[in-house]
Amino acid sequence: MQLLERRLDNIVFRLGFAASRAAARQLVTHGNVLVNGRKVDIASYLVRVGEEVTVHDKLREHVGVRRALENMEKRGRLGWLDYSTESFGGRIVSIPSRQEIPTEVDEQQIVELYSK
Repeated sequence: MQLLERRLDNIVFRLGFAASRAAARQLVTHGNVLVNGRKVDIASYLVRVGEEVTVHDKLREHVGVRRALENMEKRGRLGWLDYSTESFGGRIVSIPSRQEIPTEVDEQQIVELYSK
């Protein structure tokens, strides 16, 4: 679960730049996400602790991104992510424990899927 939470597309979703993981994946694959100031277009990129993830300048006024950020405020923030609203970015402060991951899933089914 920790590895899945640290994927770039999931981090973009958790930071609130996209309304869904599919939308976050699209933002990443279209080259609209920067990691430490460099464009990364691989959705499965594993973000390390301390790396800064930001949205490209051209998307900061995009309606979809603004709406997703507003909805994020309603959902709440996660303790293992540091948010920076002025720079439209954030960073991983620590690797999340299972209790800090707000997804209710059966981990055994995920293990079985990826072990094939």
